[in-house]
Amino acid sequence: MQNRGLLFIPDISGFTQFVNEVEIEHSRFIIQQLLEVLIKANDLGLEISEIEGDAILFYKFGEPQRLESLYQQVEKMFLAFHGYLIAYDHRKICQCKACVSAIDLTLKIITHYGEFTPLNVQKFNKLIGKDVIVAHELLKNDIAQHEYWLVTKNLLQDKQPDQLAQWMHWVSSAKVTGSGDISFLYTQLGPLKNKIPRPSTHEETANKIKMLSVSRDYEIDVKTLCYTVVHFEFRHLWYAGIKEINEVEHFLPGIGSRHRHVLENGKIEMMYISSFLYDPEGKTIFSETNQKDKSSIYFIAEKTGEHSSRLTLEIYFQPNIIKQALFDRFKKKKKEQELRLSLQRLDKVLKEMVVPLEF
Repeated sequence: MQNRGLLFIPDISGFTQFVNEVEIEHSRFIIQQLLEVLIKANDLGLEISEIEGDAILFYKFGEPQRLESLYQQVEKMFLAFHGYLIAYDHRKICQCKACVSAIDLTLKIITHYGEFTPLNVQKFNKLIGKDVIVAHELLKNDIAQHEYWLVTKNLLQDKQPDQLAQWMHWVSSAKVTGSGDISFLYTQLGPLKNKIPRPSTHEETANKIKMLSVSRDYEIDVKTLCYTVVHFEFRHLWYAGIKEINEVEHFLPGIGSRHRHVLENGKIEMMYISSFLYDPEGKTIFSETNQKDKSSIYFIAEKTGEHSSRLTLEIYFQPNIIKQALFDRFKKKKKEQELRLSLQRLDKVLKEMVVPLEF
């Protein structure tokens, strides 16, 4: 059995070919994260031969795996894959095509048993052999949907997968390859998504006290307003007291990601994105929370017309009677002036803002 073993290929699909540089960069990042998710979900001790674009070629020498063990591996990878996408869709800030369409990505898994030989290339064992070719040819087939698990007859060895799960519906088919007709069974994996818990939509302000609220109307479309407000690289141009904002985690910003406010007085505040709800036809709500004292600022953008909008800035505190009293007496007036100045300065920035097509 030295040169015989399992070939296991999870393959991601669903991204269109974007031409915009931002969308290409973001799609690459999302695929990279998903590939890492699949690798971390490897419980069978599968070896990695190579990462092939949007797919991973796993293998394991030895006797064919028990179908139950294979199914457990398939299920874990599928749930981890879609769990990540659902979580990302919930916390994402960017509205480019790549980020918005990520939730629609699909995963198919090809499992085949046959002969192959490792060829050592740097730290990877590149596989060669006719069954490696067969496994890759099976990625291209006539199965209508792209969320399935395919098992070749070589791997089944007269066993039937009917009893693995009640929801499964197995279909028999075959693929003409360079090695002849390869028979296989496949089942759609979509029903597994029902096992994935949805992220909480709990409103963070429920346990906080609103301390201040100021608003200003603008003769600008709400899309431009939202874009300007949520992108940190523009904040110092209009928000009074902020010199610059630096990222801490180097990935696409989303709920939970941290950033550093460098203030004009020399102080530094660590912040994290605590909520984001994008609705260009209603209210877009974006909030940041101070990591130290848990105070929050909310940016609420509303559409008031085709070319008009309103931004409201709100300050929230954790319930604390003493802190609330001190703020009301000594800091509220100054903070209100600061926020009104920020909204005034934003007017000029908005008139000069050019929103990229991908937003």
